[in-house]
Amino acid sequence: MLFALPFPVIDPTLVQVGPIAIRWYALAYIVGIVAGWRLLLRLVALPAVVATKLQVDDFITWATLGIVLGGRLGYVLFYRPGYYLFQPLEILAVWGGGMSFHGGALGVVIATWWFCRQQRMDFLAFGDRVAAVVPIGLFLGRCANFVNGELWGRVSEVPWAMVFPTGGPLPRHPSQLYQAGMEGLVLFVLLQVLVRQPGIRARRGFVAGAFIAGYGLARVVGEVFRQPDAHLGFLFAGATLGQLLSVPMVLVGGWLMLRARPETTR
Repeated sequence: MLFALPFPVIDPTLVQVGPIAIRWYALAYIVGIVAGWRLLLRLVALPAVVATKLQVDDFITWATLGIVLGGRLGYVLFYRPGYYLFQPLEILAVWGGGMSFHGGALGVVIATWWFCRQQRMDFLAFGDRVAAVVPIGLFLGRCANFVNGELWGRVSEVPWAMVFPTGGPLPRHPSQLYQAGMEGLVLFVLLQVLVRQPGIRARRGFVAGAFIAGYGLARVVGEVFRQPDAHLGFLFAGATLGQLLSVPMVLVGGWLMLRARPETTR
């Protein structure tokens, strides 16, 4: 028997009153959106100002819809299209789990573009400030994955490996915490440093590109330690679906950073 740390079993349900239950995963979404909203209010006010307080308040509704609809549809289309083709009504059962970051990210991009078009705002400049707050939700979401004992890592002999309740008898990487650190904490600190530099803010799209490429790299690395979904396994060249979906993000993010140039004064 390999040495393993005990998994800190935490009830996935934080509070339950009759049929109404508040789960840690749902709380992660709520806190992430609220915290991101409050920080975004401060970031849009940095020179040059890209939005008003009222516009940010209105945008949060758009962003929330983008996260939920994009995340759910992304999971349906990327991860289990065959299943939902024959069970279409279950697409609406979001309380049963099943959200995709890549789908949610695409949903937020579309919502941001549409909102900026409606408000006649600079899409790239506003997108930079939005991108800088996204890692808050990523960090909380991965922590909730850990609390739920889901999306665990591959079998390992590292001293901090854990036996997860649904992961079989062998110890595994707590890959949710690895991803929380890379996609959440590290990426958040990096983006906060960038977005607070006037020269970087002048390069419209640079911070957004750094987020997209940074997340893609963090996800590719994180998937090395994470057990792929049982119904998907390893795909092209031994890569996981998460890695294959993240490679285009690295390329798009790199392109955005390379093309970002300060506006020429006229």
